[in-house]
Amino acid sequence: MEALVARLSQLDPEAEGVLRIVMFYDTLMRRRVDLPTLARASAGLAECVVGVRLHSTGRTIRVSPDGGEVPASQSRVSSAVPITLDDEEIGTAWLERPGPHKSLDEALLERLAIAVAAVVERYGPARTTMADPALVELAISSDDDAARARALRLLGFAADLPPRVVAVRSRLPLNRISGLICPDRPVKAALLSGTGVILATTVDAKRFPAGVRSGIGVAESPDRAWREARTALRFTTPRRPVVHYEELGALTLLSLVPRDTVRDNTDVAAIARLADGAGIPDALDTLDAYCATGSLRRAAELLHVHHSSVSRRLEQIGKALGIDLADPTGLLRAQLALTAWRLLPG
Repeated sequence: MEALVARLSQLDPEAEGVLRIVMFYDTLMRRRVDLPTLARASAGLAECVVGVRLHSTGRTIRVSPDGGEVPASQSRVSSAVPITLDDEEIGTAWLERPGPHKSLDEALLERLAIAVAAVVERYGPARTTMADPALVELAISSDDDAARARALRLLGFAADLPPRVVAVRSRLPLNRISGLICPDRPVKAALLSGTGVILATTVDAKRFPAGVRSGIGVAESPDRAWREARTALRFTTPRRPVVHYEELGALTLLSLVPRDTVRDNTDVAAIARLADGAGIPDALDTLDAYCATGSLRRAAELLHVHHSSVSRRLEQIGKALGIDLADPTGLLRAQLALTAWRLLPG
């Protein structure tokens, strides 16, 4: 390798520099250094502040060229690269160069990111978001308290801070959703029987991306929180894609009614016929908007149509259901029937 570097130095000084960077990090990896040592060595090589941040733990390391740690409050990132492990972005590495960008900065950062991923993979539990489904299933199981506690510990959650539990249906990758709703804190995810499970230290419900349906459990015990999250997920709609279990109140009783009983109810059966097509434009969406607002004009605003169109649709819907939607009792019947119908499979 040294001979190759010497030959390249005569042909291309920048290629020589890249090779020296590769050799530098190969040496660090052979010595099995930890993250702080890796950051200190990189800062010395780059001759500027180097930063490393891991998304799953929120850990940030900033080191100056003299090897001293730098407070995280006054960073000035000049260039950065993502740190990936098993095709998942697990963190960021960056340089804080006060002067102009140097030609070898990109090569240095690339090798630093590779080295950080190798260190993360080598030491302690895996820092990737996606976890072993069997371990996640054990963590939300109600069968064995000791086994559940052990699974949570292996997943990286503290015993005195049980994770929040979220049930998810989405075409988006679970690791992406997890990183959005719980940035910079421990979070794990897995797919169980077609439903996404996210265990998160905190959950920012406003950060769920569009197109994601999610139910959020509130119980401290993960097994109870998982049951709550699955129930809340059943109540989600396109207009209400994120549902907290605690917001449902008495509506959760509908989830306990046997499915055959729900199907045989005359109001629910009428909703099903309406869903199959009754010649009424956007019938269920119109009914849902009116049930949610109780106002023709507010429903029209949600649907982006004139309130007279909503009025005509509701008159047709009321006749199809055999319910007077202008009557408070009739509106309640329609709302309960629509909700119960949505809880049915398929």
